[in-house]
Amino acid sequence: MDIADIVTEEYVEHSPETTVSKLVGTFADSDVRGVVVQDEEFEGIVTRRQLATSHRQPNEKLRSLVWHVPRLTPDEDIRKVAQLMIDSESQLLPVFEGRELIGVVTADGILQKVEPYLDAAAVAEAYSGELVSLEPSSTLGNALNVFRQNRITHLPVVENDSAAGVLSLYDVTEITVRSEVQSQGGDAGGVDPFGGEISSSTARSRRGGYGAREGESTRMLDVPVRDLMTSPVRTIRPDETLDVAVTEMFDAGASSLVVTENGSPHGIVTKTDCLESLTWEAGGNRGVQVYGTDLIDDVTYDEIVAMVEKFDDRDQGMNVLDTKVHLHEHDEKRRGTPLVLARVRLHTDRGLYVASGEGYGAKHAMNEARDVLERQIRDRKTHGRTKKPPDETFWEKRFGWLLEE
Repeated sequence: MDIADIVTEEYVEHSPETTVSKLVGTFADSDVRGVVVQDEEFEGIVTRRQLATSHRQPNEKLRSLVWHVPRLTPDEDIRKVAQLMIDSESQLLPVFEGRELIGVVTADGILQKVEPYLDAAAVAEAYSGELVSLEPSSTLGNALNVFRQNRITHLPVVENDSAAGVLSLYDVTEITVRSEVQSQGGDAGGVDPFGGEISSSTARSRRGGYGAREGESTRMLDVPVRDLMTSPVRTIRPDETLDVAVTEMFDAGASSLVVTENGSPHGIVTKTDCLESLTWEAGGNRGVQVYGTDLIDDVTYDEIVAMVEKFDDRDQGMNVLDTKVHLHEHDEKRRGTPLVLARVRLHTDRGLYVASGEGYGAKHAMNEARDVLERQIRDRKTHGRTKKPPDETFWEKRFGWLLEE
């Protein structure tokens, strides 16, 4: 199954000289997941996640934010595209014919196409069961730290063992950018830092002001998440199938659902989790896929496999079904060794575990990610669930549609 019929020409395009402040306005539309940056030639993509997870000045140009993502062709396999979206952390990828950009493909487009076939997988197999949550009284500043430390985009807000709402990193994009410019003072031209005119004629006559405004920024970060979260929260049971989850997300205009049992929140399932279900390997042999193999100069592939195999004996006989390891090199170095981010997705018969670790060199980063995984496996409550590895009938139902034309 290819992506030819889900390529769309409907996308937002900006030039490399567009400012971050204008991009914030673009992302005010919740349906926009990313924008194409193009001048005479295609430059790349800027995603909502990029903007929300880093500090940016409003007058910064998009040229400095451009993300070089994989370029697709219309005949690409849909499972491969799903994997590329996960690897690049971009839910929008460009599609080319030769050197010409003919459109884009989105995560929503993929999920809408495969939705009827997702009844073969349950939410329990795909959702992130390591629940990271906030209380309604938690501040925006605290929430931003949790987002960045855990490299996640959705936070359930829990009160009295019940889901009160969800805070999305995308919901606070405009706030985080504005908080960066509070200390800049007013603009001498009588406009705010985002290029909008000040409505008060008195303010215009003063033509703005200079001087620090850290107090305003501090108060913004002190806002409780109850004032920002989406409520009421949409929930789903772990025994529901993924097609039901995807339908619920589209109907609600949401990108995540809180997974509950007996009214208590136990995890969260996102559109990315549903995308990943398309990449699960069919068959009896577990694969350990490593992306960024050029960075494993101080550790071998066999050592990474050995590390994964040790997880089989943890948590009372848990079975690892497949593993994906993503390595990314940062610019920072120590004594010539680059800072490396290791992100590990461990798909088991007890659910999905995701962990990240940073260190100087791939081995150090992998060890940090391993330690996080070990804590997650040790701390996770199974809640009485017992799942057996998928049998042949399961995989035939899961991937039989790929043979249909």
